[in-house]
Amino acid sequence: MPEQDRLLLKLCFLLCIFAGFLLHSLGASEIPLDSKLSIVDKDMWVSPNGDFAFGFFNSPDEPNYSVGIRSNSKSIPLDKQIVVWIAGADLILGNNSYVQLTQDGELILFDSLKGVIWSSKTRQLSVVSAALNDNGNLVLLNKEKHIVWQSFDTPSDTLLPGQNFSMFQTLRAASKNSVSSYYTLFMNASGQLQLRWESHVIYWTSGSPSSSNLSAFLTSDGALQLRDQNLKPVWSLFGEDHNDSVSYRFLRLDVDGNLRLYSWVEPSKSWRSVWQAVENQCNVFATCGQHGICVFTESGSPDCECPFKHTNESISRCLIPNHPCDSGSDMLKYMHTFLYGMYPPTDDLVAKVSLQGCKSLCLNDPSCIAATFSNDGTARCLMKRTQYVTGYSDPSLSSVSFVKTCAYPLAVNPNHVTTSPSPLEQSHKFCFPCVIGVASGMFVVFVLVQLALGFWFFRRRNLDRKKAALAYTSPNSNGLIVLSFSEIEELTENFKHQIGPKMFKGVLPNKKPVAIKDLNITIEERKYRSAVSKIGSIHHKNLVKLQGYCCELDHRFLVYEYAKNGSVEKYLEDLKLCKKLTWGKRFDICLSVARAICYLHTSCREFMSHGNLKCENVVLEENLEAKVTEFGLGKVVSEASCSSAERDVEDFGKMVLVLVSGCRGVGDLCEWAYTEWMEGRPENVVDKRISGGFNLQELERSLRIAFWCLQIDERRRPSMREVVKVLEGTLSVDPPPPPFGCNGPPEEEEEP
Repeated sequence: MPEQDRLLLKLCFLLCIFAGFLLHSLGASEIPLDSKLSIVDKDMWVSPNGDFAFGFFNSPDEPNYSVGIRSNSKSIPLDKQIVVWIAGADLILGNNSYVQLTQDGELILFDSLKGVIWSSKTRQLSVVSAALNDNGNLVLLNKEKHIVWQSFDTPSDTLLPGQNFSMFQTLRAASKNSVSSYYTLFMNASGQLQLRWESHVIYWTSGSPSSSNLSAFLTSDGALQLRDQNLKPVWSLFGEDHNDSVSYRFLRLDVDGNLRLYSWVEPSKSWRSVWQAVENQCNVFATCGQHGICVFTESGSPDCECPFKHTNESISRCLIPNHPCDSGSDMLKYMHTFLYGMYPPTDDLVAKVSLQGCKSLCLNDPSCIAATFSNDGTARCLMKRTQYVTGYSDPSLSSVSFVKTCAYPLAVNPNHVTTSPSPLEQSHKFCFPCVIGVASGMFVVFVLVQLALGFWFFRRRNLDRKKAALAYTSPNSNGLIVLSFSEIEELTENFKHQIGPKMFKGVLPNKKPVAIKDLNITIEERKYRSAVSKIGSIHHKNLVKLQGYCCELDHRFLVYEYAKNGSVEKYLEDLKLCKKLTWGKRFDICLSVARAICYLHTSCREFMSHGNLKCENVVLEENLEAKVTEFGLGKVVSEASCSSAERDVEDFGKMVLVLVSGCRGVGDLCEWAYTEWMEGRPENVVDKRISGGFNLQELERSLRIAFWCLQIDERRRPSMREVVKVLEGTLSVDPPPPPFGCNGPPEEEEEP
């Protein structure tokens, strides 16, 4: 073969290799239908530049997996790589879960225990492939290579350079504790970025462009801009390293409620905050959570102090005293301190009152927990009647706060005795009748003392016996009290006070009331204790706390905290009590229940469903704050009978319609309510017994999400996290179509 031909053949061979390499590279960015990732295989979809990866991941301190997008650059150490997007928010996955781009063009997340728990809902959009772009955006493409779905449109807590953020989107802080998941970043109708806690408290606002149809945009050079429809910046903020040569940046709403811009510092191999929205962290609402005052220190980090701590306590605890106090109440005074209530984040305002008057008003009000006086000439007093109080302290504040605490009686000083001259000192005359009287008096006193001592020893012995018999006063290692059946009988006075189906009221030795549920089931002891332990480890302000249990022979009882006002069902059935369920209160109940079920589905170490959600299993605290009870009982009865998330969603939809309409036992409630809503008469669905009117926007959100929850196709039902967002008003929802999976009112279902 001539030399020229050989050279040409080599050149063709090299070109083929290069073309194959190029096609392989392009193939890496194009993800075909039926592609699949699993936790077991530990594979990922990687962007062409290698900076981002989509797949399953977990952090060292969290054994459960999530699926989403994280940084993947080789220049960033593994422990410094950050998660930029999570599918389905905080869903907790089993070890055999997988994500798949189906033949129908839908990206689904499949859990081995719960089935499909998240999807892109793109089955009808002619998706032919997916791609993970170099900017970290996961996209689904049609035949024309147009984007029909992208992760940039559903951000979690992070924005990346090149990502738009509009009015219809929300950043939500990760659910690391009971407070953080309520922090959100959103854009109002005037085009302002705002940080808020829940849906009421706004604690930071960006510049005021006063223009609609704006979107936020994070530039690669470290600027956050608000842009108009022509992509022209109308407002900007800049990080400390603006225009510096930085390889990676991101904007994140952190778990402490502050919005920060981060840059990657190559020499130190670390992320550095180059800008934050709220300079003084104490100005972020609820920084110290429940029952804490935030004090900003010289080091720049906040310090949390408890306003309810007694100065004579050796152990630092932050506990609201139980009111009314047996020995009366005192008011602790805090200068330069502002307190505010949480759950709900509102206070009662009293105007034109003095500092002392503000203190007296709270002291004399049994329901008042704390008060803040403006002390700036406005003569305003803010009274807090919620059990959840937080705040901040700063020398520049003029306000003065008072916190109610129990008073302790002063001990009698045995060395301090007031005496008066005796008759013997006034007269030296001997008085025989006086001697007889004194002797008689001393005898009577002696007899009374002996009787008192005998009675005291008798009471003490009975108390000691009772304490010995009731060993549950000391919780076990799981924090649950364990009772025998005889103790259950004693607490309930032999099941004298029934407060619900198989539910009885009991009183602990410390006079604390409890609700005791008779499960009336037979279940193997080891399995029962394991299930109860899991339920007892769950803590949420809208879930009734499990305090103990009985596991003796064939007896199976659960001991819950007691809700003073009983169930929502009782209020709906009673004409007088029903008047207390105003529209605002009913809407708050819906939102509280949604948050509780969302917590069960997404924030527990192991997925847990309720399985029997209805008005009967929602109880009301002293201020009519809703708590969900009897959750997870399917896990106690049988693992096989555990209900799915979709069942809880359907039951929630039924419960919303019952709360809104007040209708009980109406089999076609769903269809009737939907017809009234579709024909423009949503007000007809509202319970006529509600006084004070209703909020039309809240009614619209409630009905829409309820109808979506009742879809026959379970895959079309929203997740509980989406339900919460819709009720909060941070997520819009399309008009729901029929048909429904409403098989009668929730009250007709049998208990697990």
